[in-house]
Amino acid sequence: MVRKTFIIDTNILLHDPDAIIKFHNNDVVIPLAVLEELDGMKRFSDELGKNARHVLRYIDGLKNAHPGQLAQGVSIENDIVVKVQMDTKSLDRGVFPFSLDRSAHKIVFSAFKLKEQGIPVSIISKDFIVRVKAEAVGIESQDYINLRFSYENIYKGYRKLDMSKKDLDVFYKDGILPIDLPDLYPNEYCLISSKEQSSAVCKYNSKKKQLEPLLKLPKDIWGVHPLNVEQKCALDLLLRDDIKLVTLMGPAGTGKTLLALAVGLKKVFDNGNHKKILVSRPIVPLGKDIGYLPGSKEEKLYHWMQPIYDNLEFLCESTGSANSTETQKWIIESKKIEMEAVTYIRGRTLPNMYIIIDEAQNLTPHEVKTIISRAGQGTKVVLTGDPTQIDNPYLDKDSNALTYTVGRFKEHPIYGHIFLDRTERSELAALATEVL
Repeated sequence: MVRKTFIIDTNILLHDPDAIIKFHNNDVVIPLAVLEELDGMKRFSDELGKNARHVLRYIDGLKNAHPGQLAQGVSIENDIVVKVQMDTKSLDRGVFPFSLDRSAHKIVFSAFKLKEQGIPVSIISKDFIVRVKAEAVGIESQDYINLRFSYENIYKGYRKLDMSKKDLDVFYKDGILPIDLPDLYPNEYCLISSKEQSSAVCKYNSKKKQLEPLLKLPKDIWGVHPLNVEQKCALDLLLRDDIKLVTLMGPAGTGKTLLALAVGLKKVFDNGNHKKILVSRPIVPLGKDIGYLPGSKEEKLYHWMQPIYDNLEFLCESTGSANSTETQKWIIESKKIEMEAVTYIRGRTLPNMYIIIDEAQNLTPHEVKTIISRAGQGTKVVLTGDPTQIDNPYLDKDSNALTYTVGRFKEHPIYGHIFLDRTERSELAALATEVL
């Protein structure tokens, strides 16, 4: 296999700070312009600043271990050679059409000069414009595919299975149905039916290789009742204590956040399964610190958490409480529900909590790893979001944290997923989702 040289853009290293070691059996070039951009971001206290510092420490470690050799190349794990291209100003621009007053152009120019030397080179960037400009000067370019899963082929968490009436009768009689289908995932839901029109909804137990009935739903889950089969399956996942990680995916109005919050209130305030609900959302695109926003921490958070407060208000009204405003006030003052910026979850250990990460599609795979890895004993984590609604310019429906989590966890028995595709908010909301 012919070795190839990959030039890595800054946004790749901010997306995955360990990207350097994932280009097996090839050469990796880090242009000086990339290091300068990372150096400019290292002071930030958010995830981007953390990732920038991580990469700079790694490069500094290579420099100290191999004095004076980074420009020529340093061998690291996975048969990778890492080089730092220190200067492009002294190189002849030749026919290169772009000015070198922008970092993006310097990165493309680095690849351009290597290609002139006959070196097979490719630019890896999440910036579409960088990739277009690279192609314009004959440089191969591509997105970073290491942390990608196809949204179009996403695991839904449920399927339909045709059964004989005899098998259905066994399920109704015994409450279980032994089954051995190799492509069923742990905790996948099945709508089983026969030609005689009888049907049932069940969940696959991968350890026992059998279909089992759903939990009997509590009479009241803070006024919430499932409006369709997918919501019923989602509630089943959320209520199960043995399932530690749940993802709920789907368009606006399908009930993702409402269901997650309702079960959280049930588990914390009614049943005492967890000591606290922790709700978080990415504050701004690219995960910036809330220090960018005016006001106190609570005031800064209130605007970004308004959808959560709206759901909480709706649930308090749905319970039939004589004074829903007082109920909501009591919940907040109980200190059993906490609103927090994603940035501040990092570094905490979170035992015995029910954690909801809303709008998780705006997180990177690396960010979601730092969040889930914070979960302590007795903690359940719920991620909700819609990969078709992404604000982060360097993420897409295939590379975001939500799609990535589904792809990575679907084979594990402590995880469950449901794709909710039926809008229940209103007739208008459903039509808007469909036609706009």
